[in-house]
Formats: sequence, C-alpha cells, structure tokens
Amino acid sequence: MTADLIVTNALIVTADAAGSVVADGAIAVVGGRIARIGTAAEIGTDAREVLAAQGRLLMPGLINTHCHAGCSLFRGLVEGLALEPWLAQVWRAEAAILTPETCRLGARLGLAEQLLGGVTTVMDMYWRPRATVAAARDLGMRVATGGIFVDGPGMDGLDADARLREARRFLDDFGDAEDVLPGVFPHGAYTVSPALLRASWELAAEAGAPWSTHAAETRAEQADVTNRYGRSVIRHFAYHGLLDARSVLAHCVWLDDEEIDLLAATGATVSHNPVSNLKLASGIARIPDLLDAGVRVGLGTDGAISGNDIDLWRALRLAATLHKGATLRADAVSTLQALHMVTRDAAAALGAADRLGTLETGKFADMILLDLKRPHATPLFDPLTHIVHSAAASDVVDVFVGGRRVVRGGVLARLDIADTLAEVEALVPRIAASVA
Repeated sequence: MTADLIVTNALIVTADAAGSVVADGAIAVVGGRIARIGTAAEIGTDAREVLAAQGRLLMPGLINTHCHAGCSLFRGLVEGLALEPWLAQVWRAEAAILTPETCRLGARLGLAEQLLGGVTTVMDMYWRPRATVAAARDLGMRVATGGIFVDGPGMDGLDADARLREARRFLDDFGDAEDVLPGVFPHGAYTVSPALLRASWELAAEAGAPWSTHAAETRAEQADVTNRYGRSVIRHFAYHGLLDARSVLAHCVWLDDEEIDLLAATGATVSHNPVSNLKLASGIARIPDLLDAGVRVGLGTDGAISGNDIDLWRALRLAATLHKGATLRADAVSTLQALHMVTRDAAAALGAADRLGTLETGKFADMILLDLKRPHATPLFDPLTHIVHSAAASDVVDVFVGGRRVVRGGVLARLDIADTLAEVEALVPRIAASVA
C-alpha cells in the first residue's frame, strides 16, 4: 500500500513500555495513523510524500495533562504571591477581561506556544471550553477540555444547572471528534460543593470521559477542606466516590501515606506541575513515593500566569531532577519514567492510550522531529537521556498531528501568529488596569 507520508532516516524514540529506539528508522503513515515502523531499509519510500529526517530524532508529540492556556493573556501580571492571594488577583483580571473572544485569543496564544514546542495534545481547564476548541482547531492540534464547574457564576455567568446542561452538551457535541477529548473539569474541593462535584462526576462517568480537578495543591487548601468537611482533599474525593482511572488530579503536593495508597488503589492519575508549585511556593510533590506506590503520574505546565511560560520541556527536566535533590536518591525518578509522564502515561490519563502517547502501529501519527545538530546534543550516547535532560522546545523543527504537518521548520503551518500577538498587545493596557 502506498503511504500518505513516510518519515525516513530518523532516530526514532517510540516511548513504548520498553523505551524502544530505532536507529536510522522510518515511519509510514496511512489515513493519519502509523501503518508501519522499522528501519529505513525495511520501510522504503513508497509514499505520496517522503520526508528525509537527516538523522533528526523522531518521537511522539508531548502531552500536557494540566494547563490553562487561555490565561496566557495574563502572563507575568501577578507576581510574588502564594496561591490564595495570587488567585484573588487573577480572578479580578479575568472578570475584567474575559469574553468568548478573548478566551479564544488567549487559548490560541497559549496553545501556539506549546505546539511550537512539540506539544500535540493539551488537557486544558479554562472558562468557555468551546473557545479553547476553536483555538486548537485554528492551529491543528488536539485538546482535552470540557465543562467547568465552580460554585457561583464564575467568569461565564452560569449557575449550577446551566453548567450541567452546557457540560452535557459539550460531551455530546464532541464525543465523536478525533481532535477533541471531551471531559468534565470541576475546579477543586474548595471551590465546588460536594453535591456539584458529585453531579459533575456522574456526568463524566455516564460518558466514560476524563474528570479532572485541582487537588491538595497547598497546605491552606488542605486545611480549608478539612475544616469544612472533616476530611482532607483526597479523602473527601474518596468519600464521595470521585476516584477511579478517569480521575486526573492536578498538583497533589500535600499528601500523606494513606492518601497515596488511596490514589494507587483507585487508579487515579496525578498531574505533576513542578514549575507552578515552585513559583507559587506551594511545595514539592512526593512524586517518587507516588511512583513507588504505582500511581500513574503525568506532567502539566499549569498556566502562563503561574509559571510565566508553558514549557513542558522545562517541567520534564524538573520532574526528572528535582526529586533526586529533594530525596537524596539518584534513582528517585528514572529517565524512562520521566519520558512516560509526557507520552505514554499522559495518554493513559486522558483515556487515549489506544491511540496516543507512543509511536506504534495503529496509533495516530502525532509526532515531532528534534534537531540534533546542536552543541547541547553532541555527543549523544542515549536518546532517552537526551530528551529528558538536554532537549528543549527550541529544538523542535517539525510537528505532525494525525500525519499532517502543523509546524514546518519551526513555523506554524496553519496560522500567522503575528496577528494573534498584535491582538494580545492591544489588550495590554486594559489587562494592566484590571489589577491596578
């Protein structure tokens, strides 16, 4: 069969369970999926388009398991505060600025930053998720998003019943979309009542969709939830039956041993966000203990307003090194474990392990090419070590989503980002005035 695309002469890192590598490899793509993978000699060049990778590293597109892309509009606006006072300032700015149009603009900015850095799928929690979908489609990438739940009207003016209706419509409208992984996104145990948390959970369960929320991010959050409900955050979720393999819990910085065991027993995923946790002085999550207990861990960037950039490579490097220093264990997080946090395990967290996260036959051809002809890539003894400890977003040359090239030579293929940048710059005076 003639392939639609063959990428040949690449150093292929599959990110499969064994961390398999194919030297001088090639991948054939048919109908947006990987049809064959092997050496360049085995795959040949029978395709409508052949791309000679010239020894570049080919790997799966990265998957970000926790982001607020739309808040890129507020990058660097609120600084030097811990989470709770920081959040109060953020909400002031959002209330003044956010509309369906500005949500799409901010999402387009944040998603473009990530796509240029090789992130092909983002789990995003932000106001007006349809605007996020539109922004992702502007760029040609995948997004996991859906209905947002908070007590009160929030930035979109919806009450609880309207939130449930809109979340259900979102699941129905995008349930069959290949580029959207619809889910349900309550903000957290301290901002969503138990009844609304449970209602959101039941909605996600009915659709078999991911359910994602913030969890145990700070000591103040743990104290607040414990004072209100008599249980810590993870125990609160467990008490209300909100933990299983579809649960993606962002942060989980403040956990005790029993809570870690609860997460392991239920199959829930922790989305580790080291950059945000450090910058907001939230603490350092017990990632080695979570991994040792068998808890699946993905990686997230959080939003640009808490980490200033949305660089999943920076989060990857921190996840692989921070915990070695914190625990004084050189084996605290292995290279393969770290790689899987942004590929294989991240796809499983989104309920998409059958089609995303690794370069294997039958999966979507979501893949990226990294330039290795750079000083920090020479010499290269182990490709996995290079990815985790040396590579950077700026190394990404080409990005494919479903076999379609959406970044070509480091430039977005479907959107002139200059227009987006100009629109954001025009908003700056209003944004600055919102917190003055």
